[in-house]
Amino acid sequence: MANKILLEVVTPDRVVASREVDIVVAPGYDGEFGVLPGHIPFLTSLRIGEMYYRDGSETNYFAISGGYVEVQSEKVTILAEAAEAARDIDVDRARRARERAEERLRKAKQEGLDFLQAEVELRRAIVRLKVAERRLSA
Repeated sequence: MANKILLEVVTPDRVVASREVDIVVAPGYDGEFGVLPGHIPFLTSLRIGEMYYRDGSETNYFAISGGYVEVQSEKVTILAEAAEAARDIDVDRARRARERAEERLRKAKQEGLDFLQAEVELRRAIVRLKVAERRLSA
């Protein structure tokens, strides 16, 4: 593991990924950050966004729905509310979810419903679709 860092992506339901990688890039609360082997330890929260890792020439993308990350010099642990690998996201289903979320957001504006919840649902749907489409364009 000399030039690798162990990545573990965990949700309340399962371990989504566990492998040695070259770099991890994640959506931190204050912005995207990257972690290489030997990184200084830190702990931060995650926002809804895309996370990826590289292992050699292979890049794998994930949709992350918030949570926390703990970085140690040789290990990155992502504790996510939800995490989906690009290969596991159904593009048609993700498009329909985005359309439903956009409609909920319009209704929330008009009817005074929970606007923040509708906005979060839309952000999640957009990230899932973006991550899924990365797989198709690769």
